[in-house]
Amino acid sequence: MKLNLNIVKSQFARNVITLITGTAIAQAIPVAISPILTRIYSPEDFGVFALYLSITSVISVVATGRYELAINLTSKDEDAIQVLWLSCILTIITSLITLIIIVFFNESITKLLKNDQISNWLYFIPLTVFSSGIYQSFNYWHNRKKKYALLSKSRVVQTLNTSAVNLGVGVVKKGGVGGLIFGNIIGVSLSAFYLIYYFFKRGEKNVHINKKQIYVLAKRYIDFPKYDVMASFFNISSYQVVHIFFNAFFGAVTSGYFFLTQKIFLLPLTLIAGSIQDVFRMKVIEMHINKGDTRSLYLKTLKRLILLPMVPAIFIYLYSVELFTFIFGEEWRIAGEYAKILTPAFFLRFITIPLGYMFYVVEKQKYNTIAQFLLLLVIMISFYIAKDYSAKIMVQILTIIYCAFYIGYTIMSYKFTTRGNINIKE
Repeated sequence: MKLNLNIVKSQFARNVITLITGTAIAQAIPVAISPILTRIYSPEDFGVFALYLSITSVISVVATGRYELAINLTSKDEDAIQVLWLSCILTIITSLITLIIIVFFNESITKLLKNDQISNWLYFIPLTVFSSGIYQSFNYWHNRKKKYALLSKSRVVQTLNTSAVNLGVGVVKKGGVGGLIFGNIIGVSLSAFYLIYYFFKRGEKNVHINKKQIYVLAKRYIDFPKYDVMASFFNISSYQVVHIFFNAFFGAVTSGYFFLTQKIFLLPLTLIAGSIQDVFRMKVIEMHINKGDTRSLYLKTLKRLILLPMVPAIFIYLYSVELFTFIFGEEWRIAGEYAKILTPAFFLRFITIPLGYMFYVVEKQKYNTIAQFLLLLVIMISFYIAKDYSAKIMVQILTIIYCAFYIGYTIMSYKFTTRGNINIKE
């Protein structure tokens, strides 16, 4: 089936706006209450929470075997549903294995992380991993069905519940990392349930599990666990290992400063870029299947990605220190200094996230794996070399590393585009 030549920019823009609107509302909630949270929870609380999130994020990203990415690549909904179940089954298995490891090796893990406060919270990691994996799987299914409004609502559900628990438990307990962790667990769990509910409510056909077909599809898309699991592990680790190392080398307080910087500035930019990627993903796959001009779509998307964050990035660079001090208190000035240093990396990451999906479209996951491994390796070596210097110098080093990586990564993804016979009209 040939791509309709009359598809115009407005359709792409409407889908992006739908997702960005939901994302904006979702992010407005935690950002709005952040000045309250920073007066309830200490930098150390945020540092321990960052450590918890780092561990769960690393495990969660590989829990599905990355098969959720194949949900959008199958030509038939019947096959996509079986890939969905495969992704969920692997999530359950990973969560159980994680629980067993934590039960038997809790003390050893705690010593390795050099943070006694994390010990009891390790037992909640399997639940977070399970909820995150299920959410991701159904998120890709609804993206396949182009239910962008539903995806936007799910993000609002997640942040609304997370923020409510953060505030409620924080006020009652007068701080402590528990309120932050419970908020994260409940937020992700309810958003996953929300997507599952609408999956069955809409009466999807042939939802039964077909073991034989799951096996066939698992082999068909074996490159995802074979290559992308490691790539994703390296990718998420290159960001999350920073919190682990900051905890170990510079203390939980410093990790808390760095975490708040990402929470306030990096996360909103990342999620907006993620919304653009959701739409770009479906469009570029469609173009690729129909031998379309993916390079034209890529370049048009690149221009939008450069222009959209330009003004916010300049504003952050100029006024982040003053903003952090005014909004969160003098205690958080250092976090503002980190935000200023990291601004170029924020900007480039916003551009890289959506366009990086080209690696998956052309099934070149092995190149992605190599790139992510090199990034993680360079970061780990840098921490080892700079551990005797100040945390601020380490942040500057990280900015240089991230910027170099994003530029190279974007160039690589561009090389995977092709000029076809079908163009995208503006």
